[in-house]
Amino acid sequence: MMLRPRWIGALLFALALAAGFAALGQWQLERAIESGKAVVAPTESVLPLAQVAKPNGPMTDKSVGQLVEFTGTFVAGDEQLLYDRINFGKTGWWVVSHVDVDGGDGHRIALAVARGWAPDEATAKSVMAQLAEQPEAPQKIVGRLLPDEQPQVPDDKKNPTAMKTVGVGQLYNLWTGVDGMDVYNAYVVDRTPAAGLDTIDSPPPIQQAELNWLNVFYAAEWIIFAGFAIFLWYRLVRDAKQREDEERELAAEAAAGSGPGDGARAHAGNVE
Repeated sequence: MMLRPRWIGALLFALALAAGFAALGQWQLERAIESGKAVVAPTESVLPLAQVAKPNGPMTDKSVGQLVEFTGTFVAGDEQLLYDRINFGKTGWWVVSHVDVDGGDGHRIALAVARGWAPDEATAKSVMAQLAEQPEAPQKIVGRLLPDEQPQVPDDKKNPTAMKTVGVGQLYNLWTGVDGMDVYNAYVVDRTPAAGLDTIDSPPPIQQAELNWLNVFYAAEWIIFAGFAIFLWYRLVRDAKQREDEERELAAEAAAGSGPGDGARAHAGNVE
């Protein structure tokens, strides 16, 4: 039945149609996958801080994680310790400094800068003491700009001033000489750590695009159409075969009903 030229031609047409539907489904699926790939934001070009962020205001999405450069002065004695900071899978301490950024025309802007990571509190305090003794002088700083973190209640109730997040508002209240000063509602992770500290792991941000589920739905539709084309050919062949089988059965029954006895009776009737 299926080897008849008519049905072979229909099968070839169904296969060609299914291949076309499958190709469209693959194209839609590739589009969905491509749109869902992680895209690295263009943050690795070092830009001037003044071009990326403004004081006293929120950060924009494009500025988060951007490498920036600026000229500023570390204010000696305004260093703070942060605990429970994870660096390359290990928990330790950050040393965070207060920097007066040169905004031009004598205008100074306060900014928090994470100087580096230490594996233990003793090392962090030793470095912090050394930084407090260094002379204050303008210097060029390059680092990654990150958004302000929300303050958290310290785990140690005996040390209510302990910090584990870079809360700019909390730091601002601890810094000296900042009354009335503008402040960046963000902080910078210094790319060059202070002597005695390790570099803070600060990778570029990954912008994860959402998977285009509409394209996935279209891809599934085309695959269903491809399967339906083959299924339709199969149903047509099966229905045609069933009709032929029924016709053969009816013909066989009709032939069995008009046997030799019926022929003799017909002949006798003609004689009479």
